[in-house]
Amino acid sequence: MSPQRPVTPDDVFVGIMSGTSLDGITAACARFSDEGARVVPSLLSCVTRPYAAQERARLERAMQGGTAQEYCVLSVDLAHWLADAAELAITAAGVPRASVRAVVSHGHTLWHEPGHATWQLGQPAVIAERLDCDVISDVRARDMAAGGQGAPLVSMADTLCFAHDSAWRVLQNIGGIGNLTLVPPAGQAGDPLAFDTGPGVVIVDAVVRALVPGLAYDVDGVLATQGTPIGSVVAERLTHPYFAARPPKSTGRELFTPDYISGFLDACGAAAPGASVADFVATAVAFTADSIADQMARFVTVPVADVVVAGGGADNPALLAALGASLRARLGATAPVVRRFSDVFFDGNAKEAVAFALLGWLHLTGRAGNVPSATGAHAARRLGALTPANAVPANAVLANAVPGATA
Repeated sequence: MSPQRPVTPDDVFVGIMSGTSLDGITAACARFSDEGARVVPSLLSCVTRPYAAQERARLERAMQGGTAQEYCVLSVDLAHWLADAAELAITAAGVPRASVRAVVSHGHTLWHEPGHATWQLGQPAVIAERLDCDVISDVRARDMAAGGQGAPLVSMADTLCFAHDSAWRVLQNIGGIGNLTLVPPAGQAGDPLAFDTGPGVVIVDAVVRALVPGLAYDVDGVLATQGTPIGSVVAERLTHPYFAARPPKSTGRELFTPDYISGFLDACGAAAPGASVADFVATAVAFTADSIADQMARFVTVPVADVVVAGGGADNPALLAALGASLRARLGATAPVVRRFSDVFFDGNAKEAVAFALLGWLHLTGRAGNVPSATGAHAARRLGALTPANAVPANAVLANAVPGATA
């Protein structure tokens, strides 16, 4: 489809997201419409294509180092996995393929160095060939070229789509990494603030995988509920310079590496020699919850009505309870209510994929996708690079390329 054709309310955008938790690829189909001060998303489908153990292992190895050949091959293979997820979402939505205006692929981040460089794998040309539709990718690069952190990019969706009607709101994502967006009431003046709060479930999941063979994560927070956090470990971990640094800021697996996880486990063992597996998991949960509450207490300076939590962490009751308790401990009577995104809007597991689908909608409608007050960019920019669908007949290409040739 031509990118010059005006976007219509019937156009479907597919967001595909591979996050730091390495659980799999989430794909969501959505439509968007302007309604006054808001952009309203209509979620049509959300699916997850889990990573096979071998696929996850390849991504984990790549983040620790590899050869040019390995990176090149993985980028193509990952693109096929991303296309698989997009196809599943389109089928689940029950929409004709012709209505899919663009697929917006975040790819998978191998390296993110705030203020300098970012690298996502997932060759967009492969996705465009597989699905025969426009693909928008490399969405972080332009914000970084404009002096921004390249993250968090969900801030635009949080501001346009998910603001409170009458009060300031924090939208907290807890994926592998945690990030928040502080947004003013819908349509009212005020600069959004957004930054990565620190670990999401990256440490919790890694602790579970290290200590409970065969278990990928703490299902329903059962282990954490049975354990007692090791408070000295949580307090010591919060002294890392990242937490004192002022926004804008972003982080990722570049900080929370396998060595960091090993150090966390060693610290728990040294501080509490008789600690159980459940205690270790509860400590990881407490660290995530306390890091979020710590960052809100430090950097959110306006009264907030609620904290709306999305991402995989929102499905962990122990983590949500710990977050509520941490906020009350730090903020007292002014502590906001903690809500699940899915209880306020739609399936919270779809939120990030929908946010990236929105970036494609904004790209094709000629609008900025970054929030400079959130990323630190010196100006608003349209985000992403467009790889067009294969919409040109082969004989037309020949006629254009070879003098004297006829179509």
